Amino acid sequence: MARKEARNRYFILLLDFPVHDRVFPAGTIAAIPEDDYGREGAESEGEAGQRRLKFHLVDADVWQVLEAQTLRPLTGVQAGLLQAVSPSAKRLQLYLEGPELADAQRLSLFDPVTVNHHALTLPGIIRYIGTIVSSHLLTGTFFGIELQVDADVDGLNSGEFGGSRYFQCKENSGIFVPFNKVKRRWRACREPVTPADPQGSCPLAPGDSVATYMGEDLRTGTLMGISDGGATILVNFEPDPSKGEEQSLLCKVPLDSIVKQDMLRPCGPLQHSLSRESGTEVDGLQQEQGLVQQALVNGDSPPPRHWLGVKSTVQIDMSKGPPVTGVIQWTGHLPGVDGQQAGVELDVDQGLTDGRWQGIHYFHCPPKRGIFVRLASCQPDARFQSLSPSRDNWHEGKAIAGSRESCVVTELIAPPREEEAVRVLQGRMRGIQGHCNSCYMDAALFSLFSCSMVLDSMLYKTTARHNAQLQQILREEIVNPLRRDGFVDCKKVMNLRQELTQGGYCAGFTSEEKDPEEFLNVIMQQVLGLEPLLKLKSEGHKDQECYCHQIFIDPDDELLVPTVQQLVERSFHSNHLKLAEVPSCFIIQMPRFGKSYKMFEKIIPSLELDITDLLSESPRGCYVCSELATQECEDCFKDKLFSKTGLKQFCDICWHQVHSQASGRRHVSLALRCPTGYEGGRWAGVPRERMQLFAVLCIETSHYVSFVKYGPQNSDWMFFDSMSDRHGGESGYNIPSVTACPEVGQYMDIPPAKLAKQSGRDMAGVAKRQFCDAYMYLYQNPRMAVYK
Repeated sequence: MARKEARNRYFILLLDFPVHDRVFPAGTIAAIPEDDYGREGAESEGEAGQRRLKFHLVDADVWQVLEAQTLRPLTGVQAGLLQAVSPSAKRLQLYLEGPELADAQRLSLFDPVTVNHHALTLPGIIRYIGTIVSSHLLTGTFFGIELQVDADVDGLNSGEFGGSRYFQCKENSGIFVPFNKVKRRWRACREPVTPADPQGSCPLAPGDSVATYMGEDLRTGTLMGISDGGATILVNFEPDPSKGEEQSLLCKVPLDSIVKQDMLRPCGPLQHSLSRESGTEVDGLQQEQGLVQQALVNGDSPPPRHWLGVKSTVQIDMSKGPPVTGVIQWTGHLPGVDGQQAGVELDVDQGLTDGRWQGIHYFHCPPKRGIFVRLASCQPDARFQSLSPSRDNWHEGKAIAGSRESCVVTELIAPPREEEAVRVLQGRMRGIQGHCNSCYMDAALFSLFSCSMVLDSMLYKTTARHNAQLQQILREEIVNPLRRDGFVDCKKVMNLRQELTQGGYCAGFTSEEKDPEEFLNVIMQQVLGLEPLLKLKSEGHKDQECYCHQIFIDPDDELLVPTVQQLVERSFHSNHLKLAEVPSCFIIQMPRFGKSYKMFEKIIPSLELDITDLLSESPRGCYVCSELATQECEDCFKDKLFSKTGLKQFCDICWHQVHSQASGRRHVSLALRCPTGYEGGRWAGVPRERMQLFAVLCIETSHYVSFVKYGPQNSDWMFFDSMSDRHGGESGYNIPSVTACPEVGQYMDIPPAKLAKQSGRDMAGVAKRQFCDAYMYLYQNPRMAVYK
């Protein structure tokens, strides 16, 4: 009887693993038989309850005992895809980033793709998915691609590798690549066809003017012929020459990626819509794409109605509940359904599909984000209807790349919270659009105003006449549009930057890199004359006023992973500072030396900052018995026995008990001033003054991003990057994005001692950015904001 082949579980190594004079690098794939994994798991508890199991390291083909916590599990499909990638560092990067690996698992035979090879982007069709080398353990999964253009590069074949044939194509038109070199081409249309009769099943004929996506660009051209590709129908497509190109190469593309140019033209009067992502016109007015050229209706007046097509932002009225919004990803006809349909990727999980209809993918989106509806049921998204191009752009017949403009909103808009914040702010092309070193300002403005109104007094306070224009720009062109529509274009921020520069407050605001605190000090103090947020008392010195507090502390080798609470208390103690009053907003800069050197590799955020013991004239409870304290001991703060528990104050009885030992007899007492109304009265406990964390600014390699807390739960965090992506080259524009990051809350729920041992590289999502790259913490006391 044949022995049953053992099934393996696969893992990826997250950390370099040194053994004697050899290091097994992070990104190595490890395997273990399923039976061994279950049997050894219960018998392999090491120190601190860590599982230690014997794994087979695939690259080195050796067995090693590893701690399970240094590994992350993989499915068999993921393991095969990753094993094809080298070096191991790139493999780990692809695993941690996630989207490319997820997209690769959705690829299938005959999908149109582009291949990155030797700095070229080559169109092709997937002809094979599988292994091309033999191994007794794990073989990498490669994609065999038939290229649709002739390319004079190395590494091409005719579908053969190592003497074995995996698919058939003409000489030097095949290539085998790992998944990170393959990207699905956009499908303009997909109609189910019957391979048996390609000519009869095809609604197209040679000589038709057609269009298809090649890479990210929509190319027009001529259909030269139709052929049977086996499981799919192929057409010979000759693209129209691009600008500066003498002649385009003939290439083969699947029929389901082709659409007639006539279908791209709106019927009847010209109508207009905007793409959420690019802000460019999608109705064919762009002469450079050569799709449609039509005269404007009524002379120079822009058309009053909207034509909706692929990439249009729309809203759909549902039978129950409010309208839902999304982006059209496909239009066409569905089998058995009358009328033109639209495949829409929704902004929220209220859909029914991932882009499939009756088992066929018409477009791709996350599960429960896709929906098919009649195109006539879609209406332009009302939030973006003021984003129409200027008359000059209409007259020119094309839109400027990146010209999507946000609104000017004059009415008072409250900051969105909880579910409303997710609906308004979350998504791609949301937040504040970055441009020319503006990330410091974008991150600061988004942190202060997107989900908090603690500093709204800046927007409405009486100010000098010559500064009124700047205040109006901040209020009506940035803050109100951000809160209502979730988007502010870079031109509005540039208006603010130009006003600051022209006003003589500081040179270089329009082009140079700056720090958030420099911008905040200028606009709060010099421009708007805002009352200082912090009023500090210092022993033996004149009272101080400032807008943010820079942490300065003495080095302490035992303080490796501090909390914000610890840092603030140590900073106040080291510099003999006290708060004169409870601030409405407390902005705290972390200890740093320049933009790259960090004093701590990780800082644990304090969701609540207890400032009771930092106030100069506030009743304080005894550290031991909680009765009214009368004396403070700075020496106890330095005592290693108490150093991690904050400032120390005692009632008279507990002072003598704590300092009766020889080590405490030399401690010096500092008498506390008892607030009026507490002397000799009945003590009912200390009224604690706590502030809530509402935003964190972070920096990495001179680029600022921010985290904003939009709800009461620990998981209610969103991450903002004003330059998360870019469309086009030097003449293009940045794409801002706001994404939910509930993983931040997961780490905040972990005990600090355990979190201190957590490697930043192992943290999920963007959590590492907040814990390891924090630059500035913003706390608020909404109760005090009312009085400010």
